[in-house]
Amino acid sequence: MCGIQVLITQTGDGADTETYNEIWTNLTATNSRRGPDAHNEISVNVGPARIKLGAHVLHLRGPHTQAQPLVSQTTGDILCWNGEVFGGLDIGNRNDGIELLNELQRQKTHDPRTYIQRTMSKIEGPYAFVYVDREQKHVWYARDYLGRRSLLTKTMDSGAMLVSSVADTADESTAWTEVAAQKIYCVDLNARTLDGGILEYSWQYAASGLEIGAEDEHLVLPFGRVDQTVDDIGPISDVASSVQLSDLAEFPDICKWQPYIDRLKSELTQAVKSRVDSIPPNGTHARCGVLFSGGVDCMVLAAILTTVLPRDEPIELFNVAFENPRQTKLQSLDSVYDVPDRKTGRLGWNELERIDPHREWRFIECDVPYSQVIEHKPHVQQLLVPSCTVMDMSIGIALWFASRGHGTRVTATSRTEYMGQSRVLLLGMGADEQLGGYSRHRSAWDKSGPHALAREIALDVERIATRNLGRDDRVVSDNAKEARFPFLAANVVAFLSQTPIAYKMDMRYARGVGEKLLLRLLARQLGLVQACVLAKRAIQFGARTAKMESSQTRGQDFL
Repeated sequence: MCGIQVLITQTGDGADTETYNEIWTNLTATNSRRGPDAHNEISVNVGPARIKLGAHVLHLRGPHTQAQPLVSQTTGDILCWNGEVFGGLDIGNRNDGIELLNELQRQKTHDPRTYIQRTMSKIEGPYAFVYVDREQKHVWYARDYLGRRSLLTKTMDSGAMLVSSVADTADESTAWTEVAAQKIYCVDLNARTLDGGILEYSWQYAASGLEIGAEDEHLVLPFGRVDQTVDDIGPISDVASSVQLSDLAEFPDICKWQPYIDRLKSELTQAVKSRVDSIPPNGTHARCGVLFSGGVDCMVLAAILTTVLPRDEPIELFNVAFENPRQTKLQSLDSVYDVPDRKTGRLGWNELERIDPHREWRFIECDVPYSQVIEHKPHVQQLLVPSCTVMDMSIGIALWFASRGHGTRVTATSRTEYMGQSRVLLLGMGADEQLGGYSRHRSAWDKSGPHALAREIALDVERIATRNLGRDDRVVSDNAKEARFPFLAANVVAFLSQTPIAYKMDMRYARGVGEKLLLRLLARQLGLVQACVLAKRAIQFGARTAKMESSQTRGQDFL
């Protein structure tokens, strides 16, 4: 992982050098928290432009820490790479940034016009990058097609251009914007102005039978559109409605669902395995953890994770809870941290110990006093930029404290202070959008039936790239941790997109069963009897970060 910062200026732009230096210093401070293992800077003249690049590395690939920016020995091209190559290139135990730079150079030799598009079409994994083509006088930059890594841009009054993983300040006047994930951008440094010389190349769905990368300039997605086909279904039969579904043990028509359950298990296992196999050894410490509420998404990830990690490795489960002064006044609790996610988290931990008693499950209770919320809120607000709503803060501050990993390790007989060791964290983002986990999905079904539900799911999957994954990356990475999202692996998205709606969810069943039904059936098959029927609960409500001061604030209100 890497924190990226780039400043592009043109000769005679008239800006105050002191202003540039101040911004650069602030960006260095914020990006360095993302990558504490190595830092380097390069300044080059390319045509009429002066480009300064900085990179901050968190070592997660290859046998040794590889400093960035990376420079080609043959062309002088420069790559800043904040990503993970999980497929498309043979990486082995080597550094994926170096291998990607080598591949770009090979493709450039064969086709200097479309080598960027052709190369990135092959890559599976989350990324943000900046690439300087010194010969063609171009600067390329982008986020992956699902937007799983953060990258922001800003054009200054002087015409100078900034690109960074995080903003330098929370001041609204700074006008940072998130790079749209549906495109790859190219700055032509020969243009009169930098913002006037930006070319855009859009990701496209592949036409039937089209090989990935076969089009000249188009970027071809590795998955298709959501299948909106809806079979003619009626109400649940009398037999089905009378079945006790408290643990899905007697689910009707399980034989029809079984191929989809097995396929989802296979695709998720492949996604989890590819996301943990390459993590460098960490001695006796944990290499991988899960942000853990005890809900069905994270429970399935943890249950699959234990099947792919070596038996002697511990798995960390980070469960966060907040002191919410408003809730404390309203309710009588044994502990201010006895929040909904803490209760389900403990149940989930016990269930994981039951299905795999030989694994060392480290359950960490991350308790956050309200005083710490007040102390760290300004810092988290800066990380959120350009996201700036009350809901962004409620979710962001929960993710920040959970990923920080400071808490108490709980066992059957003891409670000890603990600091998380994992540098990689698995998160369940993407499950709700694809499997019907949001209340709006059930509302669409209730109001207009299965066709409306299918359209709502398709819309949600289409806009994953435009939602909040960049925000989540900024928050988690600030703790020198990398978030990885198995539900958003290309193979998982491809499988779920081609699976009929009727085999992913069934809103004829009650809340806690019908939504994300395919995932719940997989959870039941994995032995997660309690988790498979837990209703969805958003993190801001489960950890109690919502409405801390007032019940009158709304999620869409600006901070």
